[in-house]
Amino acid sequence: MKHLTTLALCVALAAPASAQVILSAETSAPGASAYLAPAHLTEVASQRGIANIQLTDGQVLTNSVLNVAEGKTDLATGPLLLPFLMANGAGPYAALGKEKGAELAGKLRILYPFSLGVFFLFAYETKGVKGWEDIAGRTVMNGPPSGAALNNARSVIQIVTGLKDGEGYKGIQSDWGQVVSVVSDGTADMAVLPELFPSGRVVQLSAAGRMRAFPIPKAVFEGEAMQKYLKAPGNAPWTMTVEAAQKGLGDNWSIEAEDDTFRGLTTVGSVLVNVAMDEELVYQLTKAHLETLDQLMAKAPFAANVGFQNPDMAICGPSPVRFHKGAVRAWEEKGFKIADCMKD
Repeated sequence: MKHLTTLALCVALAAPASAQVILSAETSAPGASAYLAPAHLTEVASQRGIANIQLTDGQVLTNSVLNVAEGKTDLATGPLLLPFLMANGAGPYAALGKEKGAELAGKLRILYPFSLGVFFLFAYETKGVKGWEDIAGRTVMNGPPSGAALNNARSVIQIVTGLKDGEGYKGIQSDWGQVVSVVSDGTADMAVLPELFPSGRVVQLSAAGRMRAFPIPKAVFEGEAMQKYLKAPGNAPWTMTVEAAQKGLGDNWSIEAEDDTFRGLTTVGSVLVNVAMDEELVYQLTKAHLETLDQLMAKAPFAANVGFQNPDMAICGPSPVRFHKGAVRAWEEKGFKIADCMKD
């Protein structure tokens, strides 16, 4: 059932009289970057008198993104893979058809992107896993029964090792809520999943024993096959220092990296609006985001590690979605570079 978050209600009630614009917004359940992004914006937009954002959480993001494209909702978070699927009348948008899907996808615009999770290999130390080569012949938790996460995990494993699910290794899938138990009870020898630094799963898994994390090897990461895949719709390359990754994962994790860089593939999400949203309003919303990054990053342990300050995650490519003109103005005013192919 739809419901307004407590945060949204409190902010709406406390909004200053100058905040005349009322916006509707949709996002996923609390606990991850897709929720934190609009929740923080709800707060600072009200504080600055920009808008009262009525945020509804716990939504199916495929529907939320469609609602923004159709003008039924003002703002939503969602993976940047969704506009690509919409534009092609594919996946959850097959019923739209390609022509209608392309028309609707063309109405979506980005305010700011962020990471929904970074794919890497991890296992309990007791499993004796020493690297990606140990996937051969083992059982690997690689995501939910279907969807982009499973496809990404399988693809990353194949590019790194040459192994296919069901041939070179046995892949196990389960709903997100069961992932921790499948790994912690030993059913899976290891996992390749999109995680934050830290995520709830990271914390729960390491509470049961010491863990090892294996970034994508440098030579593979820089190779032609991986570089091509990193540019697929909704994907982007991810690098961070091993020090930052270690701090995010916690003391019960060890990172087996060949240098001081943690490399992975990230699934990119974004705060999306309709192209028809007023340019000045979008500028003020994006500006509020950029000017309160310190506050945003203090709100969750993972917030400093999801790229809220990195517009380059919304990379050029086959995805049709670009930055809103008002967002471009805010980013560039703050000294950031937006690629020409990501502008209207």
